Amino acid sequence: MADQHRADVMGCAGDPTVVTPNLDRLAAEGVRFSRTSCQGPLCMPARASFLTERYVRDHGVFTNWNAVEPGTPTYLHALRAAGYHTVALGKHHLTKEDEPAAHMDDLADRLVERGFAEVHETGDKFTLSVPTRYSDHLTERGLWEVYLRHLRDRSYQGEKGRGDNATKRIPMWDATPVPIPLPDYIDPWHGDLAVDWIDGYTGDAPFFAFVGFPGPHDPWDAPQEAIDRYASGATSFPRSTRRPDVELAGSYGGLLSAFMRLSDTDTMTDDAIRGMRRAYAASVAVIDAQVGRILDTLDARGMLDDTWVIYTSDHGEMGGDHGMMSKCVLYDQAVRVPLIVRPPGGREARVVTDLVEHLDVPATVRAIAGAPDVPRSDGRSLLGYVEGDDPEPRAVAISENWGFASFETDAYKLVVDEDSLTPCALFDRVADPTEDVNLVSDPLAAAAVEELMDTHVRPFLATPPARPYASPFSGR
Repeated sequence: MADQHRADVMGCAGDPTVVTPNLDRLAAEGVRFSRTSCQGPLCMPARASFLTERYVRDHGVFTNWNAVEPGTPTYLHALRAAGYHTVALGKHHLTKEDEPAAHMDDLADRLVERGFAEVHETGDKFTLSVPTRYSDHLTERGLWEVYLRHLRDRSYQGEKGRGDNATKRIPMWDATPVPIPLPDYIDPWHGDLAVDWIDGYTGDAPFFAFVGFPGPHDPWDAPQEAIDRYASGATSFPRSTRRPDVELAGSYGGLLSAFMRLSDTDTMTDDAIRGMRRAYAASVAVIDAQVGRILDTLDARGMLDDTWVIYTSDHGEMGGDHGMMSKCVLYDQAVRVPLIVRPPGGREARVVTDLVEHLDVPATVRAIAGAPDVPRSDGRSLLGYVEGDDPEPRAVAISENWGFASFETDAYKLVVDEDSLTPCALFDRVADPTEDVNLVSDPLAAAAVEELMDTHVRPFLATPPARPYASPFSGR
Protein backbone atom coordinates (compact mmCIF):
# COMPACT_ATOMS: atom_id res chain seq x y z
CA MET A 1 0.00 0.00 0.00
CA ALA A 2 1.45 3.29 -1.15
CA ASP A 3 0.31 6.61 0.32
CA GLN A 4 -1.49 9.12 -1.90
CA HIS A 5 -0.97 7.28 -5.20
CA ARG A 6 -3.81 8.24 -7.52
CA ALA A 7 -5.19 5.55 -9.79
CA ASP A 8 -4.30 7.01 -13.18
CA VAL A 9 -0.55 7.49 -12.61
CA MET A 10 0.58 4.10 -13.91
CA GLY A 11 1.55 2.99 -17.37
CA CYS A 12 -1.05 0.21 -17.25
CA ALA A 13 -3.71 2.82 -16.40
CA GLY A 14 -2.92 4.79 -19.55
CA ASP A 15 -0.27 7.28 -18.41
CA PRO A 16 2.58 7.07 -20.94
CA THR A 17 4.80 9.49 -19.01
CA VAL A 18 5.31 7.50 -15.79
CA VAL A 19 7.82 4.64 -15.50
CA THR A 20 6.03 1.69 -13.86
CA PRO A 21 7.24 -1.54 -15.49
CA ASN A 22 6.67 -3.61 -12.35
CA LEU A 23 3.14 -2.41 -11.67
CA ASP A 24 2.49 -2.91 -15.38
CA ARG A 25 3.80 -6.45 -15.01
CA LEU A 26 1.42 -7.11 -12.11
CA ALA A 27 -1.44 -5.84 -14.26
CA ALA A 28 -0.29 -7.96 -17.22
CA GLU A 29 -0.32 -11.04 -14.98
CA GLY A 30 -3.41 -10.22 -12.96
CA VAL A 31 -6.58 -8.16 -12.67
CA ARG A 32 -6.61 -4.37 -12.52
CA PHE A 33 -9.72 -2.77 -11.04
CA SER A 34 -10.03 0.63 -12.71
CA ARG A 35 -12.87 2.09 -10.60
CA THR A 36 -11.82 1.48 -7.00
CA SER A 37 -12.90 4.11 -4.47
CA CYS A 38 -11.32 4.56 -1.07
CA GLN A 39 -13.79 5.06 1.76
CA GLY A 40 -12.27 8.40 2.76
CA PRO A 41 -9.70 10.52 0.85
CA LEU A 42 -7.55 11.10 3.93
CA CYS A 43 -5.01 8.74 5.51
CA MET A 44 -6.57 7.54 8.76
CA PRO A 45 -10.23 7.41 7.64
CA ALA A 46 -9.21 5.39 4.56
CA ARG A 47 -6.92 3.07 6.51
CA ALA A 48 -9.47 2.57 9.29
CA SER A 49 -12.05 1.43 6.72
CA PHE A 50 -9.49 -0.92 5.16
CA LEU A 51 -8.67 -2.33 8.60
CA THR A 52 -12.25 -2.85 9.79
CA GLU A 53 -14.05 -3.39 6.44
CA ARG A 54 -16.51 -0.72 7.55
CA TYR A 55 -17.53 2.71 6.31
CA VAL A 56 -16.31 5.92 7.91
CA ARG A 57 -19.93 6.43 8.96
CA ASP A 58 -19.56 3.44 11.28
CA HIS A 59 -16.00 3.44 12.62
CA GLY A 60 -15.97 7.19 13.30
CA VAL A 61 -12.37 7.93 12.24
CA PHE A 62 -13.26 10.89 10.06
CA THR A 63 -9.99 12.84 10.54
CA ASN A 64 -6.35 12.03 11.34
CA TRP A 65 -6.95 12.97 14.98
CA ASN A 66 -8.67 9.85 16.26
CA ALA A 67 -8.16 6.12 15.78
CA VAL A 68 -10.13 2.87 15.64
CA GLU A 69 -11.32 1.90 19.10
CA PRO A 70 -9.34 -0.92 20.77
CA GLY A 71 -11.18 -4.21 20.58
CA THR A 72 -12.64 -3.51 17.14
CA PRO A 73 -12.62 -6.67 14.96
CA THR A 74 -10.29 -6.46 11.94
CA TYR A 75 -9.41 -8.55 8.91
CA LEU A 76 -6.01 -9.14 10.52
CA HIS A 77 -7.63 -10.93 13.47
CA ALA A 78 -9.43 -13.14 10.95
CA LEU A 79 -6.18 -13.93 9.12
CA ARG A 80 -4.51 -14.92 12.37
CA ALA A 81 -7.46 -17.15 13.20
CA ALA A 82 -6.88 -18.85 9.84
CA GLY A 83 -3.26 -19.59 10.77
CA TYR A 84 -1.47 -16.73 9.01
CA HIS A 85 1.55 -14.91 10.36
CA THR A 86 0.72 -11.21 9.95
CA VAL A 87 3.59 -8.72 9.70
CA ALA A 88 3.51 -4.93 9.53
CA LEU A 89 6.34 -3.48 7.44
CA GLY A 90 6.57 0.29 7.08
CA LYS A 91 3.87 2.94 7.26
CA HIS A 92 0.44 2.02 8.63
CA HIS A 93 -0.94 5.24 10.12
CA LEU A 94 -3.48 3.56 12.37
CA THR A 95 -2.36 5.40 15.51
CA LYS A 96 -3.32 8.97 16.40
CA GLU A 97 -0.86 11.56 15.12
CA ASP A 98 -0.31 13.07 18.55
CA GLU A 99 0.40 9.74 20.29
CA PRO A 100 3.43 10.40 22.54
CA ALA A 101 6.36 8.00 22.30
CA ALA A 102 10.14 7.96 22.68
CA HIS A 103 10.37 5.84 19.51
CA MET A 104 7.92 4.40 16.99
CA ASP A 105 8.86 0.91 18.19
CA ASP A 106 7.28 1.81 21.54
CA LEU A 107 3.88 1.95 19.81
CA ALA A 108 4.11 -1.58 18.38
CA ASP A 109 1.52 -2.85 20.85
CA ARG A 110 -1.11 -0.67 19.11
CA LEU A 111 -0.67 -2.63 15.90
CA VAL A 112 -0.48 -5.95 17.73
CA GLU A 113 -3.88 -5.14 19.24
CA ARG A 114 -5.19 -4.53 15.72
CA GLY A 115 -4.05 -7.97 14.60
CA PHE A 116 -0.40 -7.88 13.56
CA ALA A 117 1.75 -10.63 15.07
CA GLU A 118 5.00 -8.87 14.14
CA VAL A 119 5.56 -5.12 13.80
CA HIS A 120 8.25 -3.12 11.98
CA GLU A 121 6.50 0.23 11.74
CA THR A 122 7.88 3.55 10.54
CA GLY A 123 5.84 6.65 9.79
CA ASP A 124 5.17 9.55 7.45
CA LYS A 125 7.69 11.26 5.23
CA PHE A 126 7.35 14.29 7.48
CA THR A 127 7.48 12.58 10.88
CA LEU A 128 9.71 14.79 13.00
CA SER A 129 8.72 14.34 16.63
CA VAL A 130 8.94 10.54 17.03
CA PRO A 131 12.14 8.71 16.01
CA THR A 132 11.63 5.75 13.69
CA ARG A 133 13.76 3.01 12.22
CA TYR A 134 14.13 5.17 9.14
CA SER A 135 15.38 8.17 11.13
CA ASP A 136 17.73 5.75 12.92
CA HIS A 137 19.10 4.74 9.51
CA LEU A 138 19.63 8.35 8.44
CA THR A 139 21.33 9.12 11.73
CA GLU A 140 23.72 6.20 11.22
CA ARG A 141 24.49 7.48 7.72
CA GLY A 142 25.04 11.05 8.93
CA LEU A 143 22.03 12.26 6.93
CA TRP A 144 19.41 12.93 9.59
CA GLU A 145 20.14 16.63 10.07
CA VAL A 146 20.15 17.16 6.30
CA TYR A 147 16.79 15.41 5.98
CA LEU A 148 15.36 17.21 9.01
CA ARG A 149 16.36 20.61 7.65
CA HIS A 150 14.79 19.78 4.30
CA LEU A 151 11.50 18.74 5.92
CA ARG A 152 11.35 21.71 8.26
CA ASP A 153 11.87 24.07 5.35
CA ARG A 154 8.94 22.41 3.60
CA SER A 155 6.52 21.78 6.46
CA TYR A 156 3.08 23.35 6.73
CA GLN A 157 1.94 25.45 9.63
CA GLY A 158 -1.28 23.84 10.85
CA GLU A 159 -0.29 20.57 9.16
CA LYS A 160 -2.99 18.55 10.90
CA GLY A 161 -5.78 20.78 9.69
CA ARG A 162 -4.79 21.25 6.09
CA GLY A 163 -7.93 23.39 6.09
CA ASP A 164 -9.01 26.87 7.17
CA ASN A 165 -6.04 27.54 9.44
CA ALA A 166 -3.35 25.90 7.32
CA THR A 167 -0.79 28.36 5.94
CA LYS A 168 2.19 27.52 3.80
CA ARG A 169 5.82 28.37 4.33
CA ILE A 170 6.36 27.31 0.74
CA PRO A 171 3.90 26.52 -2.06
CA MET A 172 2.04 23.23 -1.82
CA TRP A 173 3.43 22.24 -5.22
CA ASP A 174 7.10 22.76 -4.32
CA ALA A 175 9.20 19.97 -5.84
CA THR A 176 12.65 20.67 -4.41
CA PRO A 177 14.61 17.36 -4.39
CA VAL A 178 15.74 16.09 -1.00
CA PRO A 179 19.56 16.28 -0.91
CA ILE A 180 20.24 12.66 0.04
CA PRO A 181 21.30 9.69 -2.13
CA LEU A 182 18.49 7.72 -3.77
CA PRO A 183 19.33 4.45 -1.90
CA ASP A 184 18.80 6.34 1.39
CA TYR A 185 15.50 7.92 0.29
CA ILE A 186 12.50 6.81 2.31
CA ASP A 187 10.83 4.48 -0.22
CA PRO A 188 13.97 2.54 -1.29
CA TRP A 189 14.68 2.10 2.42
CA HIS A 190 11.20 0.62 2.82
CA GLY A 191 11.95 -1.63 -0.13
CA ASP A 192 15.01 -2.85 1.79
CA LEU A 193 12.81 -3.48 4.84
CA ALA A 194 10.39 -5.63 2.84
CA VAL A 195 13.04 -7.51 0.88
CA ASP A 196 15.09 -8.29 3.97
CA TRP A 197 12.04 -9.56 5.84
CA ILE A 198 10.88 -11.80 2.99
CA ASP A 199 14.40 -13.09 2.41
CA GLY A 200 14.77 -13.95 6.08
CA TYR A 201 11.37 -15.48 6.81
CA THR A 202 11.74 -19.06 8.03
CA GLY A 203 8.39 -19.62 9.73
CA ASP A 204 6.18 -22.60 9.00
CA ALA A 205 2.97 -20.55 8.78
CA PRO A 206 1.86 -18.83 5.58
CA PHE A 207 2.44 -15.09 5.90
CA PHE A 208 0.49 -11.93 5.19
CA ALA A 209 2.96 -9.07 4.78
CA PHE A 210 1.52 -5.56 4.69
CA VAL A 211 4.22 -3.33 3.13
CA GLY A 212 3.38 0.34 3.67
CA PHE A 213 5.28 2.84 1.51
CA PRO A 214 5.24 6.49 2.74
CA GLY A 215 5.38 7.88 -0.83
CA PRO A 216 4.33 9.36 -3.14
CA HIS A 217 2.80 11.55 -0.41
CA ASP A 218 3.98 15.16 -0.31
CA PRO A 219 6.44 16.79 0.05
CA TRP A 220 7.22 16.12 -3.61
CA ASP A 221 10.90 15.70 -2.88
CA ALA A 222 12.18 12.76 -4.90
CA PRO A 223 16.00 12.98 -5.05
CA GLN A 224 17.47 14.49 -8.18
CA GLU A 225 18.79 11.06 -9.15
CA ALA A 226 15.21 9.77 -9.24
CA ILE A 227 14.07 12.74 -11.34
CA ASP A 228 16.94 12.17 -13.78
CA ARG A 229 16.38 8.42 -13.95
CA TYR A 230 12.61 8.21 -14.06
CA ALA A 231 11.15 11.58 -15.00
CA SER A 232 13.45 13.33 -17.44
CA GLY A 233 10.93 13.38 -20.29
CA ALA A 234 7.37 14.60 -20.68
CA THR A 235 4.89 14.69 -17.83
CA SER A 236 1.14 14.39 -17.64
CA PHE A 237 -1.11 17.40 -17.11
CA PRO A 238 -4.58 17.72 -15.54
CA ARG A 239 -7.48 16.93 -17.82
CA SER A 240 -9.24 19.92 -16.31
CA THR A 241 -8.01 22.80 -14.18
CA ARG A 242 -11.48 24.34 -13.92
CA ARG A 243 -12.11 25.35 -10.32
CA PRO A 244 -15.42 24.52 -8.63
CA ASP A 245 -18.16 27.05 -7.95
CA VAL A 246 -18.03 27.07 -4.15
CA GLU A 247 -21.25 29.07 -3.79
CA LEU A 248 -23.18 26.50 -5.79
CA ALA A 249 -21.84 23.68 -3.59
CA GLY A 250 -23.42 24.95 -0.36
CA SER A 251 -21.74 23.74 2.84
CA TYR A 252 -19.41 21.52 0.77
CA GLY A 253 -18.10 24.77 -0.70
CA GLY A 254 -16.42 25.46 2.64
CA LEU A 255 -14.30 22.34 2.32
CA LEU A 256 -13.55 23.10 -1.34
CA SER A 257 -12.53 26.66 -0.42
CA ALA A 258 -10.17 25.44 2.28
CA PHE A 259 -8.28 23.28 -0.20
CA MET A 260 -8.33 25.86 -2.95
CA ARG A 261 -6.57 28.23 -0.56
CA LEU A 262 -3.71 25.71 -0.47
CA SER A 263 -3.46 26.17 -4.24
CA ASP A 264 -3.24 29.88 -4.99
CA THR A 265 -3.76 30.24 -8.74
CA ASP A 266 -1.61 33.40 -8.85
CA THR A 267 1.53 31.30 -8.36
CA MET A 268 0.42 27.74 -9.17
CA THR A 269 1.27 28.11 -12.83
CA ASP A 270 1.13 25.41 -15.48
CA ASP A 271 4.90 25.01 -15.13
CA ALA A 272 4.54 24.63 -11.35
CA ILE A 273 1.93 21.91 -11.83
CA ARG A 274 4.15 20.12 -14.33
CA GLY A 275 7.10 20.28 -11.93
CA MET A 276 5.05 18.84 -9.10
CA ARG A 277 3.68 16.07 -11.32
CA ARG A 278 7.16 15.24 -12.60
CA ALA A 279 8.42 14.79 -9.02
CA TYR A 280 5.26 12.86 -8.12
CA ALA A 281 5.74 10.51 -11.09
CA ALA A 282 9.37 10.00 -10.06
CA SER A 283 8.23 9.01 -6.55
CA VAL A 284 5.75 6.54 -8.03
CA ALA A 285 8.55 5.12 -10.19
CA VAL A 286 10.78 4.72 -7.13
CA ILE A 287 8.02 2.70 -5.42
CA ASP A 288 7.53 0.71 -8.61
CA ALA A 289 11.21 -0.26 -8.50
CA GLN A 290 10.72 -1.55 -4.94
CA VAL A 291 7.74 -3.63 -6.08
CA GLY A 292 10.08 -5.18 -8.64
CA ARG A 293 12.63 -5.98 -5.94
CA ILE A 294 9.93 -7.62 -3.82
CA LEU A 295 8.80 -9.75 -6.77
CA ASP A 296 12.40 -10.73 -7.50
CA THR A 297 12.95 -11.73 -3.88
CA LEU A 298 9.81 -13.85 -3.82
CA ASP A 299 10.93 -15.48 -7.06
CA ALA A 300 14.46 -16.13 -5.78
CA ARG A 301 13.02 -17.88 -2.74
CA GLY A 302 10.67 -19.99 -4.85
CA MET A 303 7.62 -18.25 -3.34
CA LEU A 304 6.25 -16.20 -6.24
CA ASP A 305 4.15 -19.02 -7.69
CA ASP A 306 2.60 -19.57 -4.27
CA THR A 307 1.97 -15.93 -3.34
CA TRP A 308 -0.84 -13.48 -4.05
CA VAL A 309 0.41 -9.94 -4.67
CA ILE A 310 -1.91 -6.95 -4.25
CA TYR A 311 -0.98 -3.33 -4.94
CA THR A 312 -3.10 -0.37 -3.85
CA SER A 313 -2.96 2.99 -2.06
CA ASP A 314 -4.91 4.59 0.77
CA HIS A 315 -6.26 7.50 -1.32
CA GLY A 316 -5.36 9.68 -4.29
CA GLU A 317 -3.97 13.16 -4.96
CA MET A 318 -5.53 16.08 -6.85
CA GLY A 319 -2.21 17.05 -8.48
CA GLY A 320 -3.52 20.27 -10.04
CA ASP A 321 -6.83 18.88 -11.26
CA HIS A 322 -9.58 21.46 -10.66
CA GLY A 323 -6.84 23.85 -9.59
CA MET A 324 -6.17 21.95 -6.37
CA MET A 325 -3.42 20.00 -4.67
CA SER A 326 -3.68 17.42 -1.87
CA LYS A 327 -6.79 15.30 -1.17
CA CYS A 328 -9.88 15.34 1.14
CA VAL A 329 -12.25 16.66 -1.55
CA LEU A 330 -14.50 14.12 -3.25
CA TYR A 331 -13.27 14.35 -6.84
CA ASP A 332 -12.09 11.21 -8.62
CA GLN A 333 -8.42 12.19 -8.37
CA ALA A 334 -8.58 12.12 -4.55
CA VAL A 335 -11.00 9.19 -4.16
CA ARG A 336 -9.88 6.75 -6.85
CA VAL A 337 -7.01 4.41 -5.94
CA PRO A 338 -4.98 1.85 -7.91
CA LEU A 339 -5.87 -1.79 -7.29
CA ILE A 340 -4.08 -4.71 -8.93
CA VAL A 341 -4.46 -8.35 -7.84
CA ARG A 342 -1.98 -10.90 -9.18
CA PRO A 343 -2.73 -14.54 -8.27
CA PRO A 344 0.03 -17.12 -7.75
CA GLY A 345 1.65 -17.91 -11.09
CA GLY A 346 -0.23 -15.07 -12.79
CA ARG A 347 -3.16 -15.21 -15.19
CA GLU A 348 -4.35 -13.57 -18.40
CA ALA A 349 -4.55 -9.81 -17.98
CA ARG A 350 -7.95 -8.37 -17.21
CA VAL A 351 -9.34 -4.90 -16.46
CA VAL A 352 -12.52 -4.75 -14.37
CA THR A 353 -14.57 -1.58 -14.82
CA ASP A 354 -17.25 -2.38 -12.23
CA LEU A 355 -17.48 -0.14 -9.17
CA VAL A 356 -15.30 -1.45 -6.35
CA GLU A 357 -14.86 -0.19 -2.79
CA HIS A 358 -11.56 -0.29 -0.92
CA LEU A 359 -13.05 -2.32 1.92
CA ASP A 360 -13.55 -5.09 -0.65
CA VAL A 361 -9.77 -5.62 -0.66
CA PRO A 362 -9.39 -7.01 2.90
CA ALA A 363 -12.53 -9.07 2.30
CA THR A 364 -10.76 -10.52 -0.74
CA VAL A 365 -7.65 -11.26 1.32
CA ARG A 366 -9.82 -13.17 3.80
CA ALA A 367 -11.42 -15.13 0.97
CA ILE A 368 -7.99 -16.08 -0.36
CA ALA A 369 -6.91 -17.23 3.10
CA GLY A 370 -10.14 -19.05 3.94
CA ALA A 371 -10.39 -16.77 6.98
CA PRO A 372 -13.57 -16.21 9.01
CA ASP A 373 -15.91 -13.25 8.59
CA VAL A 374 -15.30 -9.88 10.23
CA PRO A 375 -18.34 -8.84 12.29
CA ARG A 376 -20.40 -6.05 10.63
CA SER A 377 -18.15 -6.07 7.55
CA ASP A 378 -19.37 -4.20 4.48
CA GLY A 379 -16.63 -5.70 2.30
CA ARG A 380 -17.37 -7.99 -0.64
CA SER A 381 -14.77 -10.39 -1.97
CA LEU A 382 -13.41 -9.67 -5.44
CA LEU A 383 -12.00 -13.17 -5.80
CA GLY A 384 -14.62 -14.14 -8.37
CA TYR A 385 -13.27 -11.52 -10.78
CA VAL A 386 -9.89 -13.25 -10.62
CA GLU A 387 -11.17 -16.81 -10.82
CA GLY A 388 -13.79 -16.32 -13.52
CA ASP A 389 -17.01 -16.21 -11.50
CA ASP A 390 -17.85 -12.51 -11.44
CA PRO A 391 -19.92 -11.32 -8.48
CA GLU A 392 -22.92 -9.04 -8.84
CA PRO A 393 -21.49 -5.54 -9.39
CA ARG A 394 -21.92 -2.89 -6.76
CA ALA A 395 -24.64 -0.36 -7.62
CA VAL A 396 -22.90 2.45 -5.73
CA ALA A 397 -19.47 3.33 -4.32
CA ILE A 398 -19.38 5.54 -1.23
CA SER A 399 -16.59 7.78 0.04
CA GLU A 400 -16.78 10.14 3.04
CA ASN A 401 -14.69 12.98 4.41
CA TRP A 402 -15.14 15.83 6.88
CA GLY A 403 -18.90 15.29 7.13
CA PHE A 404 -19.60 14.89 3.41
CA ALA A 405 -20.20 11.77 1.35
CA SER A 406 -20.08 10.98 -2.36
CA PHE A 407 -22.34 8.34 -3.88
CA GLU A 408 -21.06 7.20 -7.26
CA THR A 409 -23.10 5.11 -9.68
CA ASP A 410 -22.48 4.31 -13.33
CA ALA A 411 -24.48 7.40 -14.31
CA TYR A 412 -23.86 10.02 -11.59
CA LYS A 413 -21.85 11.14 -8.59
CA LEU A 414 -23.81 12.93 -5.86
CA VAL A 415 -22.07 14.72 -2.97
CA VAL A 416 -24.19 15.38 0.14
CA ASP A 417 -23.84 17.00 3.54
CA GLU A 418 -24.17 14.01 5.87
CA ASP A 419 -25.65 16.00 8.75
CA SER A 420 -28.31 18.00 6.92
CA LEU A 421 -28.85 15.47 4.08
CA THR A 422 -28.48 18.38 1.64
CA PRO A 423 -27.31 17.64 -1.91
CA CYS A 424 -24.20 19.73 -2.65
CA ALA A 425 -22.92 18.55 -6.02
CA LEU A 426 -24.11 16.32 -8.85
CA PHE A 427 -21.94 15.25 -11.77
CA ASP A 428 -23.05 13.39 -14.88
CA ARG A 429 -20.50 10.57 -15.09
CA VAL A 430 -21.16 9.99 -18.79
CA ALA A 431 -21.48 13.50 -20.23
CA ASP A 432 -19.00 15.12 -17.81
CA PRO A 433 -16.28 12.59 -16.86
CA THR A 434 -13.98 15.40 -15.66
CA GLU A 435 -16.58 16.52 -13.07
CA ASP A 436 -16.56 20.14 -14.23
CA VAL A 437 -20.27 20.98 -14.22
CA ASN A 438 -22.19 20.82 -10.93
CA LEU A 439 -25.81 20.07 -11.87
CA VAL A 440 -27.18 20.10 -8.33
CA SER A 441 -29.33 23.20 -8.95
CA ASP A 442 -30.33 22.31 -12.51
CA PRO A 443 -34.10 21.68 -12.63
CA LEU A 444 -33.51 19.06 -15.32
CA ALA A 445 -31.37 17.08 -12.86
CA ALA A 446 -33.83 17.24 -9.95
CA ALA A 447 -35.29 13.81 -10.68
CA ALA A 448 -31.81 12.23 -10.74
CA VAL A 449 -30.93 13.88 -7.42
CA GLU A 450 -34.11 12.65 -5.78
CA GLU A 451 -33.65 9.11 -7.09
CA LEU A 452 -30.11 8.97 -5.73
CA MET A 453 -31.25 10.41 -2.40
CA ASP A 454 -34.07 7.91 -2.13
CA THR A 455 -32.18 4.85 -3.39
CA HIS A 456 -28.77 5.34 -1.77
CA VAL A 457 -28.31 8.41 0.42
CA ARG A 458 -31.21 8.24 2.85
CA PRO A 459 -30.87 4.49 3.46
CA PHE A 460 -27.12 4.84 4.05
CA LEU A 461 -27.46 7.83 6.38
CA ALA A 462 -30.42 6.39 8.25
CA THR A 463 -27.56 5.27 10.49
CA PRO A 464 -26.11 8.57 11.77
CA PRO A 465 -22.35 8.97 11.28
CA ALA A 466 -20.29 8.12 14.36
CA ARG A 467 -18.03 11.08 15.07
CA PRO A 468 -16.23 12.01 18.28
CA TYR A 469 -16.80 15.69 17.43
CA ALA A 470 -18.63 17.74 14.83
CA SER A 471 -17.31 18.50 11.37
CA PRO A 472 -16.24 22.17 11.03
CA PHE A 473 -17.74 22.29 7.54
CA SER A 474 -21.05 20.42 7.43
CA GLY A 475 -24.14 21.64 9.22
CA ARG A 476 -27.88 21.34 9.67
